[in-house]
Amino acid sequence: MKFIHKKTMKRYISPWFQFLTTALLLLSACANHPDVPSSAKEAQCLPPIFPDYCNITAPCNIAPLNFMLPADEYETCVARFTTPDGQQQTYGNGVKVQIPESEWHDMLGASKGKSMKVEVWGQKGDEWLSFNPFEIYVVEEPIDEYVSYRLIEPSYVAWGFMEIAQRNLSSFEETQIFNNEITSNDIKKGQCINCHSYQNYKTDNMLFHVRLSNAGTVIVNDGKISRVNLKRDYTISSGVYPSWHPNAKLVAFSTNRTRQVFHSLNLNKIEVFDEASDLILYDVETDSVSIVSNDSTLLEVYPTWSPDGKYLYYCKSVPLPEEMRDKDIRTTYPKVQYNLYRRSFDVKTHNFGDEELVYDAASADKSVTLPRISPDGRYLLFALGQYGCFHSRHRDADIVCIPMEQYTGTALTAETSSALDLTLLNSKDYSDSYPSWSSNGHWIMVASRRLDDNYSRIFFAYFNNGKVSKAFLMPQEDPETNTFLFKSYNRPEFMVEPVRISVEEFSRVFDK
Repeated sequence: MKFIHKKTMKRYISPWFQFLTTALLLLSACANHPDVPSSAKEAQCLPPIFPDYCNITAPCNIAPLNFMLPADEYETCVARFTTPDGQQQTYGNGVKVQIPESEWHDMLGASKGKSMKVEVWGQKGDEWLSFNPFEIYVVEEPIDEYVSYRLIEPSYVAWGFMEIAQRNLSSFEETQIFNNEITSNDIKKGQCINCHSYQNYKTDNMLFHVRLSNAGTVIVNDGKISRVNLKRDYTISSGVYPSWHPNAKLVAFSTNRTRQVFHSLNLNKIEVFDEASDLILYDVETDSVSIVSNDSTLLEVYPTWSPDGKYLYYCKSVPLPEEMRDKDIRTTYPKVQYNLYRRSFDVKTHNFGDEELVYDAASADKSVTLPRISPDGRYLLFALGQYGCFHSRHRDADIVCIPMEQYTGTALTAETSSALDLTLLNSKDYSDSYPSWSSNGHWIMVASRRLDDNYSRIFFAYFNNGKVSKAFLMPQEDPETNTFLFKSYNRPEFMVEPVRISVEEFSRVFDK
């Protein structure tokens, strides 16, 4: 194939084509930078934009917060942004406001430490409405540049296409880390991929699981890829729900025998529960597995390390009432509740200390899951629901945050602890689960079903000295994306850098 140098290419482009291209660019620019209406009726309310970015606190490096007015009510939307130094810019194309990345980041830079004003107009037929202006507060603390997540259908009935993807939060770039088709060789059995995890938010040491066809745990150790089998004769299963030790090549896992049932009437729709679960420690350097806790009568799950690596936190079930202990778990699961424990850890000897009860959720008829300690060690974050360990499907599940200074060795309870006010983070009637901290401790990320009760979406909220600002949806280039993407964002994880290993490089480890 003969390539034509770009300077020579101009000779092959007709003047009419150049004129048409220029005209289209000008029309596009005019459409995206419209004039504000000369007159409008005051609506006397905030604009009903989606996503709701009214009066949120945003990081100084976030991608454009594009939004739209409801297409079934409005024909046109115009928005004017004013930065603290008086610069103004208008946007609008149909009912959508989509801002070029370079212009948006210029406005963020001009608003850092302050706020930008946003005014919105909407056209209904021949009438324009003027909504109350709102602010976007731009803080100096950045959010981690990347997040990764599994994209999966929310029903888990059949093995369809799924992928682990990563997103640059300062732009709209999304790339694939791995998918479940590239190495699957059994169409009937299929392949599941899950539980991606990173050490200290970086990607030189990371892992993810592959289930069923070509099963194994893919581990990256200082950039070198291997596939290992974590199942041992003395464990329930291979490891799941991983947590990397912050300072050593060690990973804590739970080993589980997991089941799920599908409800026809219950609003929670799907129930996932464990028939058995223990905790293990995996040494990446020696490929050895040791037992952390394996109480045969109780269930242990969701290990997570403290930022200094001196404690392993985890959830453990409380004993069922005597009359229920021998019954089928499919009938007793609504009574299974978990408390939060921790054990001290000696990184030199790999020895664990005695078990400490940190938070007694069952005393308030609740169940605690998915603990996370803030990077500075000052705050404990977890999901709290009525029962069970799979709160991503429980409508009553909320996120709770407690200052660690309140724990002095005596178990905390709902009565003896003072939880922070997370009203602006949690939704009232839908599942909020899988909380995590950004590397600087100023951003909380949750997976929430608040948009439609079916699909988990990613929300962020600013955290500063125990105060939490209004949560906002992860921005998309097309604000309509989260209404037509029929995938859930599963296990969202913060990262300070992208995974640089390609899908093809990961796939080669299955040939060994």
